[in-house]
Amino acid sequence: MNRNHTVLGKKVSQLLLTQLGPRFFSTTSRFASRSTVIEPSKIPMDTTIGTVRVLGMHARNWSTHAPSSGTDKKEDDNRKAVSSYWGIAPPSLTKADGSAWKWNCFRPWEAYEADTSIDIKKHHKPVTWNDKIAYGIVQALKYPTYFYFQKKHIHHAVLLETVAAVPGMVGGMLLHAKSLRRFEQSGGWIKALLEEAENERMHLMTFIDVYRPKWHERALVFAVQGVFFNAYFLAYLASPKLAHRITGYLEEEAVNSYTEFLNDLEKGEMEDIPAPAIAIDYWCLPQNSTLKDVVRVIRADEAHHRDLNHYASDIQCGGHELKEYPAPIGYH
Repeated sequence: MNRNHTVLGKKVSQLLLTQLGPRFFSTTSRFASRSTVIEPSKIPMDTTIGTVRVLGMHARNWSTHAPSSGTDKKEDDNRKAVSSYWGIAPPSLTKADGSAWKWNCFRPWEAYEADTSIDIKKHHKPVTWNDKIAYGIVQALKYPTYFYFQKKHIHHAVLLETVAAVPGMVGGMLLHAKSLRRFEQSGGWIKALLEEAENERMHLMTFIDVYRPKWHERALVFAVQGVFFNAYFLAYLASPKLAHRITGYLEEEAVNSYTEFLNDLEKGEMEDIPAPAIAIDYWCLPQNSTLKDVVRVIRADEAHHRDLNHYASDIQCGGHELKEYPAPIGYH
Protein backbone atom coordinates (compact mmCIF):
# COMPACT_ATOMS: atom_id res chain seq x y z
CA MET A 1 0.00 0.00 0.00
CA ASN A 2 2.85 2.38 0.91
CA ARG A 3 4.56 1.51 -2.35
CA ASN A 4 1.45 2.42 -4.35
CA HIS A 5 1.23 5.73 -2.49
CA THR A 6 4.89 6.43 -3.26
CA VAL A 7 4.45 5.73 -7.00
CA LEU A 8 1.28 7.81 -7.11
CA GLY A 9 3.04 10.68 -5.31
CA LYS A 10 5.91 10.63 -7.80
CA LYS A 11 3.53 10.73 -10.77
CA VAL A 12 1.59 13.64 -9.28
CA SER A 13 4.84 15.52 -8.58
CA GLN A 14 6.07 14.96 -12.13
CA LEU A 15 2.75 16.14 -13.55
CA LEU A 16 2.76 19.31 -11.44
CA LEU A 17 6.39 20.03 -12.34
CA THR A 18 5.64 19.57 -16.04
CA GLN A 19 2.60 21.85 -15.98
CA LEU A 20 3.72 24.55 -13.52
CA GLY A 21 7.50 24.41 -13.87
CA PRO A 22 7.78 26.58 -17.02
CA ARG A 23 5.45 29.17 -15.51
CA PHE A 24 7.17 29.64 -12.16
CA PHE A 25 10.78 28.67 -12.79
CA SER A 26 11.46 29.75 -16.37
CA THR A 27 13.98 32.60 -16.72
CA THR A 28 12.27 33.84 -19.87
CA SER A 29 9.07 35.85 -19.63
CA ARG A 30 6.07 34.09 -21.13
CA PHE A 31 5.07 37.42 -22.60
CA ALA A 32 8.35 38.01 -24.38
CA SER A 33 7.39 36.07 -27.48
CA ARG A 34 4.42 38.35 -28.09
CA SER A 35 6.72 41.10 -29.34
CA THR A 36 7.41 39.20 -32.56
CA VAL A 37 5.95 40.96 -35.59
CA ILE A 38 3.74 38.78 -37.76
CA GLU A 39 4.50 38.86 -41.46
CA PRO A 40 1.85 40.46 -43.70
CA SER A 41 1.30 37.23 -45.64
CA LYS A 42 0.35 35.45 -42.42
CA ILE A 43 -2.34 37.89 -41.33
CA PRO A 44 -5.92 36.83 -42.10
CA MET A 45 -7.24 39.45 -44.53
CA ASP A 46 -10.87 38.90 -43.59
CA THR A 47 -10.40 41.02 -40.45
CA THR A 48 -10.09 44.77 -40.32
CA ILE A 49 -7.48 44.78 -37.60
CA GLY A 50 -5.40 42.30 -39.55
CA THR A 51 -4.85 44.71 -42.42
CA VAL A 52 -1.24 45.69 -42.95
CA ARG A 53 -0.59 49.28 -41.92
CA VAL A 54 2.18 51.40 -43.30
CA LEU A 55 2.42 54.54 -41.20
CA GLY A 56 3.94 57.79 -42.34
CA MET A 57 6.15 59.07 -39.54
CA HIS A 58 9.13 61.36 -39.32
CA ALA A 59 11.60 60.65 -42.11
CA ARG A 60 14.65 59.40 -40.27
CA ASN A 61 16.74 56.26 -39.90
CA TRP A 62 15.14 53.99 -37.33
CA SER A 63 16.81 50.94 -35.80
CA THR A 64 14.81 47.75 -35.50
CA HIS A 65 14.99 43.99 -35.81
CA ALA A 66 13.08 42.06 -38.44
CA PRO A 67 11.29 38.82 -37.46
CA SER A 68 13.63 35.86 -37.34
CA SER A 69 13.06 32.48 -38.90
CA GLY A 70 13.17 28.91 -37.58
CA THR A 71 11.76 28.50 -34.10
CA ASP A 72 10.23 32.01 -34.05
CA LYS A 73 8.46 31.26 -37.33
CA LYS A 74 6.99 28.09 -35.85
CA GLU A 75 5.80 30.04 -32.79
CA ASP A 76 4.20 32.62 -35.11
CA ASP A 77 2.29 29.84 -36.87
CA ASN A 78 1.01 28.50 -33.54
CA ARG A 79 -0.01 31.96 -32.36
CA LYS A 80 -1.79 32.65 -35.64
CA ALA A 81 -3.81 29.47 -35.28
CA VAL A 82 -5.02 30.52 -31.83
CA SER A 83 -5.76 34.18 -32.57
CA SER A 84 -7.32 33.68 -36.00
CA TYR A 85 -9.94 31.34 -34.46
CA TRP A 86 -11.51 34.49 -32.98
CA GLY A 87 -10.77 36.61 -36.04
CA ILE A 88 -8.13 38.63 -34.18
CA ALA A 89 -4.53 39.09 -35.26
CA PRO A 90 -2.09 41.88 -34.41
CA PRO A 91 -1.36 44.14 -37.39
CA SER A 92 2.08 44.21 -38.95
CA LEU A 93 3.32 47.74 -38.33
CA THR A 94 6.17 49.42 -40.15
CA LYS A 95 8.12 52.64 -39.80
CA ALA A 96 8.62 55.31 -42.43
CA ASP A 97 11.66 53.49 -43.81
CA GLY A 98 9.73 50.22 -44.20
CA SER A 99 11.37 48.42 -41.29
CA ALA A 100 9.29 46.50 -38.76
CA TRP A 101 7.92 48.19 -35.65
CA LYS A 102 9.19 46.18 -32.68
CA TRP A 103 7.39 47.79 -29.73
CA ASN A 104 4.14 46.36 -28.41
CA CYS A 105 3.99 48.60 -25.33
CA PHE A 106 3.14 51.56 -27.58
CA ARG A 107 2.30 52.07 -31.24
CA PRO A 108 3.75 54.45 -33.85
CA TRP A 109 0.81 56.84 -33.71
CA GLU A 110 1.42 57.28 -29.97
CA ALA A 111 4.94 58.63 -30.54
CA TYR A 112 5.45 62.40 -30.35
CA GLU A 113 8.00 65.16 -30.04
CA ALA A 114 8.05 66.58 -26.52
CA ASP A 115 7.61 70.33 -26.04
CA THR A 116 10.79 71.15 -24.10
CA SER A 117 10.08 74.89 -24.25
CA ILE A 118 7.62 74.63 -21.35
CA ASP A 119 8.44 76.72 -18.28
CA ILE A 120 9.95 74.28 -15.77
CA LYS A 121 10.13 76.85 -12.96
CA LYS A 122 6.39 77.45 -12.55
CA HIS A 123 5.11 76.93 -9.03
CA HIS A 124 1.61 77.09 -7.60
CA LYS A 125 1.84 79.10 -4.39
CA PRO A 126 -0.23 77.48 -1.64
CA VAL A 127 -2.85 80.02 -0.57
CA THR A 128 -5.94 78.14 0.59
CA TRP A 129 -6.03 75.46 3.25
CA ASN A 130 -6.56 72.90 0.49
CA ASP A 131 -3.31 74.02 -1.15
CA LYS A 132 -1.37 74.13 2.10
CA ILE A 133 -2.44 70.62 3.08
CA ALA A 134 -1.47 69.27 -0.34
CA TYR A 135 1.87 71.08 -0.30
CA GLY A 136 2.62 69.89 3.25
CA ILE A 137 1.91 66.25 2.31
CA VAL A 138 4.28 66.40 -0.66
CA GLN A 139 7.03 68.11 1.33
CA ALA A 140 6.73 65.47 4.04
CA LEU A 141 7.14 62.73 1.41
CA LYS A 142 10.02 64.47 -0.35
CA TYR A 143 12.71 64.50 2.32
CA PRO A 144 12.81 60.76 3.15
CA THR A 145 13.01 60.02 -0.58
CA TYR A 146 15.91 62.43 -1.14
CA PHE A 147 17.69 61.10 1.95
CA TYR A 148 17.36 57.51 0.71
CA PHE A 149 18.48 58.03 -2.90
CA GLN A 150 20.71 61.14 -2.66
CA LYS A 151 22.73 61.21 -5.94
CA LYS A 152 21.46 57.87 -7.28
CA HIS A 153 19.31 59.59 -9.89
CA ILE A 154 18.38 56.58 -12.01
CA HIS A 155 17.40 54.56 -8.92
CA HIS A 156 15.30 57.53 -7.80
CA ALA A 157 13.70 57.86 -11.24
CA VAL A 158 12.64 54.21 -11.31
CA LEU A 159 10.87 54.50 -7.94
CA LEU A 160 9.45 57.91 -8.86
CA GLU A 161 7.82 56.62 -12.05
CA THR A 162 6.23 53.61 -10.35
CA VAL A 163 4.45 56.10 -8.08
CA ALA A 164 3.86 58.89 -10.62
CA ALA A 165 1.82 56.57 -12.85
CA VAL A 166 -0.72 55.92 -10.07
CA PRO A 167 -2.68 59.24 -9.80
CA GLY A 168 -3.72 59.36 -13.46
CA MET A 169 -4.94 55.76 -13.38
CA VAL A 170 -6.83 56.22 -10.10
CA GLY A 171 -8.39 59.51 -11.21
CA GLY A 172 -9.34 58.13 -14.62
CA MET A 173 -10.82 55.00 -13.05
CA LEU A 174 -12.96 56.93 -10.56
CA LEU A 175 -14.12 59.40 -13.20
CA HIS A 176 -15.01 56.44 -15.43
CA ALA A 177 -17.12 54.92 -12.64
CA LYS A 178 -18.73 58.31 -11.99
CA SER A 179 -19.58 58.74 -15.67
CA LEU A 180 -21.26 55.32 -15.73
CA ARG A 181 -23.05 55.91 -12.44
CA ARG A 182 -24.44 59.31 -13.42
CA PHE A 183 -25.03 58.58 -17.11
CA GLU A 184 -22.98 61.60 -18.13
CA GLN A 185 -19.93 62.43 -20.25
CA SER A 186 -16.59 63.32 -18.69
CA GLY A 187 -15.45 66.16 -20.92
CA GLY A 188 -12.51 64.02 -22.04
CA TRP A 189 -10.88 63.98 -18.60
CA ILE A 190 -10.95 60.19 -18.34
CA LYS A 191 -8.83 59.91 -21.45
CA ALA A 192 -6.55 62.77 -20.40
CA LEU A 193 -5.77 61.18 -17.02
CA LEU A 194 -5.25 57.71 -18.46
CA GLU A 195 -2.99 59.27 -21.08
CA GLU A 196 -0.96 60.80 -18.25
CA ALA A 197 -0.69 57.42 -16.49
CA GLU A 198 0.46 55.75 -19.70
CA ASN A 199 3.05 58.44 -20.34
CA GLU A 200 4.45 57.98 -16.83
CA ARG A 201 4.60 54.22 -17.39
CA MET A 202 6.59 54.77 -20.57
CA HIS A 203 9.10 56.76 -18.52
CA LEU A 204 9.56 53.63 -16.41
CA MET A 205 9.86 51.39 -19.49
CA THR A 206 12.66 53.70 -20.65
CA PHE A 207 14.61 53.67 -17.39
CA ILE A 208 14.49 49.90 -16.91
CA ASP A 209 16.43 49.66 -20.16
CA VAL A 210 19.19 51.57 -18.35
CA TYR A 211 18.95 50.11 -14.85
CA ARG A 212 17.41 46.95 -13.41
CA PRO A 213 16.24 47.40 -9.79
CA LYS A 214 17.68 45.10 -7.13
CA TRP A 215 15.44 42.89 -5.01
CA HIS A 216 15.31 45.33 -2.09
CA GLU A 217 14.35 48.18 -4.44
CA ARG A 218 11.59 46.03 -5.93
CA ALA A 219 10.35 45.32 -2.41
CA LEU A 220 10.37 49.05 -1.68
CA VAL A 221 8.40 49.75 -4.87
CA PHE A 222 5.88 47.07 -3.92
CA ALA A 223 5.35 48.58 -0.47
CA VAL A 224 5.30 52.23 -1.54
CA GLN A 225 2.95 51.63 -4.47
CA GLY A 226 0.57 49.61 -2.32
CA VAL A 227 0.35 52.32 0.32
CA PHE A 228 0.24 55.23 -2.13
CA PHE A 229 -2.39 53.68 -4.42
CA ASN A 230 -4.84 53.11 -1.59
CA ALA A 231 -4.12 56.44 0.08
CA TYR A 232 -4.60 58.35 -3.18
CA PHE A 233 -7.76 56.36 -3.94
CA LEU A 234 -9.28 57.44 -0.63
CA ALA A 235 -8.06 61.03 -1.07
CA TYR A 236 -9.68 61.25 -4.51
CA LEU A 237 -12.96 59.88 -3.16
CA ALA A 238 -12.91 62.44 -0.34
CA SER A 239 -11.74 65.47 -2.34
CA PRO A 240 -10.75 65.34 -6.02
CA LYS A 241 -9.49 68.93 -5.90
CA LEU A 242 -7.11 68.00 -3.07
CA ALA A 243 -5.96 64.89 -4.91
CA HIS A 244 -5.20 66.83 -8.11
CA ARG A 245 -3.37 69.51 -6.12
CA ILE A 246 -1.24 66.83 -4.44
CA THR A 247 -0.38 65.43 -7.87
CA GLY A 248 0.46 68.91 -9.14
CA TYR A 249 2.96 69.40 -6.31
CA LEU A 250 4.34 65.88 -6.80
CA GLU A 251 4.99 66.74 -10.44
CA GLU A 252 6.73 69.95 -9.40
CA GLU A 253 9.10 67.86 -7.28
CA ALA A 254 9.57 65.47 -10.21
CA VAL A 255 10.62 68.42 -12.38
CA ASN A 256 13.11 69.46 -9.71
CA SER A 257 14.49 65.92 -9.45
CA TYR A 258 15.04 65.64 -13.19
CA THR A 259 16.64 69.07 -13.24
CA GLU A 260 19.20 67.87 -10.69
CA PHE A 261 19.65 64.69 -12.75
CA LEU A 262 20.28 66.77 -15.88
CA ASN A 263 22.69 69.11 -14.08
CA ASP A 264 24.84 66.19 -12.90
CA LEU A 265 24.89 64.79 -16.45
CA GLU A 266 26.00 68.14 -17.83
CA LYS A 267 28.70 68.46 -15.15
CA GLY A 268 30.06 65.04 -16.07
CA GLU A 269 29.33 63.55 -12.66
CA MET A 270 27.37 60.79 -14.44
CA GLU A 271 28.11 59.01 -17.70
CA ASP A 272 25.98 60.31 -20.55
CA ILE A 273 25.23 56.95 -22.16
CA PRO A 274 23.38 56.49 -25.48
CA ALA A 275 19.61 56.83 -25.27
CA PRO A 276 17.63 53.55 -25.14
CA ALA A 277 16.05 52.55 -28.45
CA ILE A 278 12.56 52.68 -26.94
CA ALA A 279 13.08 56.33 -25.96
CA ILE A 280 14.26 57.25 -29.46
CA ASP A 281 11.09 55.82 -30.98
CA TYR A 282 8.69 57.09 -28.30
CA TRP A 283 9.84 60.72 -28.32
CA CYS A 284 10.98 60.72 -31.97
CA LEU A 285 14.51 61.60 -30.92
CA PRO A 286 17.53 61.66 -33.27
CA GLN A 287 19.48 58.41 -33.50
CA ASN A 288 22.52 59.91 -31.78
CA SER A 289 20.55 61.03 -28.71
CA THR A 290 21.94 60.40 -25.23
CA LEU A 291 20.59 59.99 -21.72
CA LYS A 292 20.75 63.77 -21.35
CA ASP A 293 18.21 64.18 -24.16
CA VAL A 294 15.95 61.56 -22.59
CA VAL A 295 15.99 63.27 -19.19
CA ARG A 296 15.20 66.59 -20.88
CA VAL A 297 12.05 65.28 -22.62
CA ILE A 298 10.90 63.37 -19.52
CA ARG A 299 11.26 66.55 -17.47
CA ALA A 300 9.07 68.34 -20.05
CA ASP A 301 6.44 65.60 -19.69
CA GLU A 302 6.43 66.03 -15.92
CA ALA A 303 6.00 69.79 -16.30
CA HIS A 304 2.95 69.21 -18.52
CA HIS A 305 1.47 66.81 -15.96
CA ARG A 306 2.10 69.47 -13.30
CA ASP A 307 0.09 72.03 -15.27
CA LEU A 308 -2.73 69.61 -16.08
CA ASN A 309 -3.30 68.61 -12.46
CA HIS A 310 -3.08 72.15 -11.08
CA TYR A 311 -5.55 73.17 -13.80
CA ALA A 312 -7.92 70.35 -12.79
CA SER A 313 -7.72 71.42 -9.14
CA ASP A 314 -8.34 75.08 -10.07
CA ILE A 315 -11.51 74.08 -11.94
CA GLN A 316 -12.87 72.23 -8.92
CA CYS A 317 -11.73 74.87 -6.43
CA GLY A 318 -13.83 77.32 -8.45
CA GLY A 319 -16.94 75.26 -7.74
CA HIS A 320 -17.10 73.60 -11.17
CA GLU A 321 -16.89 70.02 -12.36
CA LEU A 322 -14.16 68.80 -14.70
CA LYS A 323 -16.68 67.86 -17.38
CA GLU A 324 -17.58 71.56 -17.80
CA TYR A 325 -14.13 72.30 -19.22
CA PRO A 326 -12.73 70.29 -22.14
CA ALA A 327 -9.71 68.23 -21.08
CA PRO A 328 -6.33 69.02 -22.68
CA ILE A 329 -6.00 65.63 -24.36
CA GLY A 330 -2.60 65.14 -25.97
CA TYR A 331 -1.12 67.91 -23.85
CA HIS A 332 2.63 67.30 -24.22
